[in-house]
Amino acid sequence: MLRTLNTFAVDLMSIPCVEDLFWYVAQNVVGKLGFVDCVIYQANEAQSELTQVAAWGEKNPYGRNIINPLVIPFGRGITGQVAQSRKPIIVDDLLNGVDYIADTEPARSEICVPLICAGRIAGVIDSEHPDFAAFGEPELEILSTVAAMTSAKLELLAETERSQRRYEDLVIAHTQLTRETKNRKALEAKLFEARKQDAIGRLAGRFAHEFNNLLTVIAGNIELLELDAPDVGAQDSLQDARSASERGAQLIRDMLAFAQRTRLVPETLDLNGAVSDFCQDSERLLSRQVQQNLARDLWPISVDPAALENMLLALTLNGIEAMPEDGTLTITTQNIFHTLSQGQHFPAELTPGRYVRLSVTDHGNGIAAEHLTQIFDPFFTTKTVGEGTGLGLSMVMGVMRQSGGTVTVHSEVSHGSTFDLYFPAVTDTAQW
Repeated sequence: MLRTLNTFAVDLMSIPCVEDLFWYVAQNVVGKLGFVDCVIYQANEAQSELTQVAAWGEKNPYGRNIINPLVIPFGRGITGQVAQSRKPIIVDDLLNGVDYIADTEPARSEICVPLICAGRIAGVIDSEHPDFAAFGEPELEILSTVAAMTSAKLELLAETERSQRRYEDLVIAHTQLTRETKNRKALEAKLFEARKQDAIGRLAGRFAHEFNNLLTVIAGNIELLELDAPDVGAQDSLQDARSASERGAQLIRDMLAFAQRTRLVPETLDLNGAVSDFCQDSERLLSRQVQQNLARDLWPISVDPAALENMLLALTLNGIEAMPEDGTLTITTQNIFHTLSQGQHFPAELTPGRYVRLSVTDHGNGIAAEHLTQIFDPFFTTKTVGEGTGLGLSMVMGVMRQSGGTVTVHSEVSHGSTFDLYFPAVTDTAQW
């Protein structure tokens, strides 16, 4: 008996769960202490009934399976009385007991001890015997000792489970905090970017208007001088001045486009047709093969045709310049349905709805990560002085936002870039 209890005390530390504990107690402890059988009942959370969860002896011919487990309400029968009173009971003669609930094998005497864990009934250990008065104080002391050791392990398992839950709660809380912190920082970055773009836009718009007035005076005077200039040398100088004036006027238009202050005349059109016409008309200018992947049944969009052509030209020239040696430029169109559940896959400024996406992809040098947040800023360029104004992408961003859409970029150094333009689809196509 002492050897069995000592082994039980040692093995208790390695028993991993409540189910294994109950079966171990029934089969390896009570079953080896001279008891004919053993049934262990577990109490429910409401402390209202007991359910058979483990057994040993003739009542358990199925290994670790309980077929049709017996359920006993608190207060009913001898087992239920032990659960309700929390006191052990020894019955010498079950034939005289009106409270006896017969199990699969009839018995004559019975002993029950409660399992008390953290002030609550965790269950009951029950043993029956076919002989009269088979149990006495020695058996009660043995079973009570087993019950005390089992209850202590139950408390340890419960505390382990609580600790695990607390740890998991902490992990979840930490994950949520980390996610919220990242979201807050991302929102702060977007707010800063929006404010920066707004400030730059106001400054660019004000400057463009003022400079446009100066250019108007300059261009007008050049025209008057051309009428009066007699010699060819003077005419050449005036022509250079006119070219510079026209270039300045184009810069002003690009700045106004970025500031969303340009005058757009949108038309409902087929983006596929516009892309095809652009590629055909600009074949010589681009001097590079342009692959077209145009979706069927593309939704119509509303956009200024001239502004669309300027955006296509800016993006295709940008892609070709990124591929100095060779490479194929690809223009793709696709219908996009933006829903709230898929918001993380779309630009934050887009509201849910239908969009047509135009993508311009090159396989060139790509854009460094530190430049991605600046490429739409006016006058930002990685080209050498004289090779670019840094207004092409700014113009694209301004026109797209003024048209109700936006533009995004995905790029990786040495693998190329993709610019995605999102145009709101025309919802009323009755006349289309």
